[in-house]
Amino acid sequence: MNNFALSNSESDFVGVFTDKVNKSKAEMKVAIVGVSGAVGQEFLRVLDERNFPLDELVIFGSARSTGKEYTFKGKKLIVKELKHNDDFDGIDIALVSAGAGISKEYATTITKFGTIMIDNSSAFRMENDIPLVVPEVNAADAKNMPRKIIANPNCTTIQMVVALKPIENLSHIKRVHIATYQSASGAGASGMDELQAQTKQIAAGEEPKISKFPYQLVQNLIPHIDVFTDNDYTKEEMKMFHETRKIMHSDIMVSATAVRVPVLRAHSEAIWVETEQEISIEDAKMAFENAEGIIVIDKPSEKKYPMPLHLAGRDEVFVGRIRKDITNPNGLAFWTVSDQIKKGAALNAVQIAEYLVKEGVV
Repeated sequence: MNNFALSNSESDFVGVFTDKVNKSKAEMKVAIVGVSGAVGQEFLRVLDERNFPLDELVIFGSARSTGKEYTFKGKKLIVKELKHNDDFDGIDIALVSAGAGISKEYATTITKFGTIMIDNSSAFRMENDIPLVVPEVNAADAKNMPRKIIANPNCTTIQMVVALKPIENLSHIKRVHIATYQSASGAGASGMDELQAQTKQIAAGEEPKISKFPYQLVQNLIPHIDVFTDNDYTKEEMKMFHETRKIMHSDIMVSATAVRVPVLRAHSEAIWVETEQEISIEDAKMAFENAEGIIVIDKPSEKKYPMPLHLAGRDEVFVGRIRKDITNPNGLAFWTVSDQIKKGAALNAVQIAEYLVKEGVV
């Protein structure tokens, strides 16, 4: 099993939902909504990389993006303006990443002809009749979608629950404490642009311009992502509490501190878990190594551990620094890194689509 080496062969790592999917459907028509954004662009790359079995791809955007051209598998595609019309008639799956407001406004338009909407926004995640899915954890939930909508979880939640699942399989997790180190990509293309611009401005001796983030991000950490709620946790932190319980069908308790860091596009998380039964380090490592979608990099004596510098653009969740919590015999501590735009957004949605095709749902 892959553990720590970052060889070229690892790029061929195959997760549980990269099996050859059922290609018997005569015509598979897929749409991307929000194609010009960072996640929309990643949808194009991921569909291509994974050779998703589609016959036609239609791309939608705002009025500002209408008419732009993008290339997919050597073919030029032109952005259509998203409107309340019949454009989704005949489309099997719509991958949507245009913001919660757009998702709520256009959900009926997208799904009224039977299109399955896989939504990357926060619009529907906690609604009881809409499944919230991470394929490595709760793929079967995707089959129960009475409104033809499946929600993609928050990026930090996706990364965390992929790592929690193999531990949960050994012993029920009672509580989690987590500190996230979230890259600029979590704020979209404009967040990445601001970090890169500030880096150049600082290097040139200029005053960095602040727009997307509440403070200068370069050479800084900002312990504030999304708005603060009444309990002084941010909405980002509370998402991790509520979403994890829904995905894992669990009473698990999650306390999070979310921090924005000057990294371009891979999130890191320091995770402490308390389980009902004590788990040995050997068993924990074996569980991680055997889990789908995880690569272990854990040789601290050789200075080998996951870092965002090396892992941007990768599909997997990388786990390292696996150790006992010295304050709690039933506690484990570990560190994870995963690409926020890929597994934290576009890849997870495409994996859901792959599962639906594989299971004959579409």
